[in-house]
Amino acid sequence: MPSLRTVPVDGSPESVADLADALAAAIDGTGPAVRPVAAAGPPSPDPEGTLPDGAAVVVSTSGSTGEPKHVVLTAAALVASARATEARLGGPARWVLPLPAEHVAGVQVIVRALLAGTPPQVQDIRDGFRPAGFARATARLPHGAPRCTSLVPTQLLRILDAGSAPLAALQGYAAVLIGGAALDPALHQRALTAGVRVRTTYGMSETAGGCVYDGVPLDGVTVEIDDDDRVLLGGPTIAEGYLGDAAATAEAFRDGWFRTGDLGRLDDGRLTVLGRADDVVVTGGKKVAPVAVERVLAAQPGVSDACVVGLPDPEWGAVVAAAVVVDRDLGPECDRLAAAVRAELGRAAVPRRWLAVDAVPLRGIGKPDRTEVRRLLSATTFTEDTSPIR
Repeated sequence: MPSLRTVPVDGSPESVADLADALAAAIDGTGPAVRPVAAAGPPSPDPEGTLPDGAAVVVSTSGSTGEPKHVVLTAAALVASARATEARLGGPARWVLPLPAEHVAGVQVIVRALLAGTPPQVQDIRDGFRPAGFARATARLPHGAPRCTSLVPTQLLRILDAGSAPLAALQGYAAVLIGGAALDPALHQRALTAGVRVRTTYGMSETAGGCVYDGVPLDGVTVEIDDDDRVLLGGPTIAEGYLGDAAATAEAFRDGWFRTGDLGRLDDGRLTVLGRADDVVVTGGKKVAPVAVERVLAAQPGVSDACVVGLPDPEWGAVVAAAVVVDRDLGPECDRLAAAVRAELGRAAVPRRWLAVDAVPLRGIGKPDRTEVRRLLSATTFTEDTSPIR
């Protein structure tokens, strides 16, 4: 019966090296399965349950609900994902790791690097991500070999804003994978214009990380949309299930498919993710996808970020509400922003509550914290539908 070893990581190169050694042993079968956890914070007890044969990694994730899930990934799934990524990017590469290694994206950077024959170059992020630190980590890579890295959108934005050495470092990468959260189209275009070879990725712990690149599934990965517009993912990268939670496993993993919590559509085989099913706002009987509203808002001049949620309303059932990061007084801007949303998505999608914030709260490795945004909006007193409060 496979055993489980918990490996604390603190963002230092030394702790990531320990994790890389443990992952190598878990994948080749000479060591126990590995559960990477953040060294900071309260102790994280090992989950209960029996590991299946072939288990190599258990990634613990709280998701958007706060309830922990412990995703079991086999060595075969990890290797299949890494090899498919290698094939999509054109061959083996040298990798820089600027992400927390306890998340699946960090684990997969390590696995890809190990399969390419060399450990990743690790950026020390114990004091947080710094663009200058990313440039220094990049400079330690040998010349001649293709370079790849994986970032979340917030890190990409910080590097672009930093300019100079960090941007020059990023421009030298053969591929910059962006995941963890949706990439704003304006930020995407800004990166491409700056000469950064961005590849957007979609995936989660249950799929061994990114399994759809730029909307196109990796080799061996299959995508379907069910009758409820839910995204279904299949193929060799799918996890075995949730350790110690048979009910959740049976609900999410069915007949070789993983039923995601995301809505999407397929256009000639290309996937567009429309947002979380749980985030959809039903207002006056109309369904509104917050991500679609956020994309419209973030594309407007003066708006650098936005997060959209639903708030309970006695008349409409729920109303669309927006927290926006704006470089000017929001009050006079509401009509303009509302008109842009109305023109592109229709009247039902127009936010009825507006709140200016200095930054959108984040959770994990870069996802918007909708629970906190909803709390902020709920704690604000609005005197009328378009009252912006700073």
